[in-house]
Amino acid sequence: MIEVRELSFSYGRHEVLKGISFTAEPGEMLCVLGHNGAGKSTLFKCMLGILRGYSGSVSIDGKNISDMSAVERAHCVAYIPQAANPAFSYSVADMVLMGTMPQLSGRLSPGNAEKEIAMDALARLGIEDLAMRSYSQISGGEQQLVIIARAIAQGARILIMDEPTSSLDYGNQMRVQKQLTKLIEDGYTIIQSSHNPEQAYIFADRIICIRDGRIYRQGRPEEVLDEQLIRDLYNIDVEMISSGDDKARFFILKQ
Repeated sequence: MIEVRELSFSYGRHEVLKGISFTAEPGEMLCVLGHNGAGKSTLFKCMLGILRGYSGSVSIDGKNISDMSAVERAHCVAYIPQAANPAFSYSVADMVLMGTMPQLSGRLSPGNAEKEIAMDALARLGIEDLAMRSYSQISGGEQQLVIIARAIAQGARILIMDEPTSSLDYGNQMRVQKQLTKLIEDGYTIIQSSHNPEQAYIFADRIICIRDGRIYRQGRPEEVLDEQLIRDLYNIDVEMISSGDDKARFFILKQ
């Protein structure tokens, strides 16, 4: 479990986060919504130990991350960015193998055990056939699955994802989210930010909405997502349409 308590952070005199508190459990997908500049990425950087100087606390299984080394944190939590553009043309297998670096324990290069871990991670996501392909020559959706596989190879059970499908077409968004759902079923904890409330409604177990640096609303998707929330978060006037069984909600811009 990862727990955030009364987390506040400022860039100089500009206070970005103001007393953020929540928990995320194993087997749970939590989606963070908010407009650009709301503080989502700053929150993630604090949770990953990249940003220091915040007040409050972030703990994993009861241990404050401030008391963990970088290697200890890497064993617990992994970061998945919107996209990865390496300077060199690595193979898919080598991209995933990089995730095993925290496992090396002082060795200079990965061995057969780490290569097996990397291949297992690719197989878990159903993309082991891409192993020898160049990462730069596969589709955007496949690239994102490779980055997720790299996080799995890292050994972390908590995945923090900053708008992981924002650059993908609709089909690839759904394919990536489907694979994330399988990881949730295997007991992973996934915390991702998104600008897609419909996607959050379909896949998230809980939603956290950040506005003016604070948690504005949080709860189950069907409790949180409505027309008023979209207006408050994104300053647009929308009409909400629900499917007959309420398994999906769509928002249409009012004229």
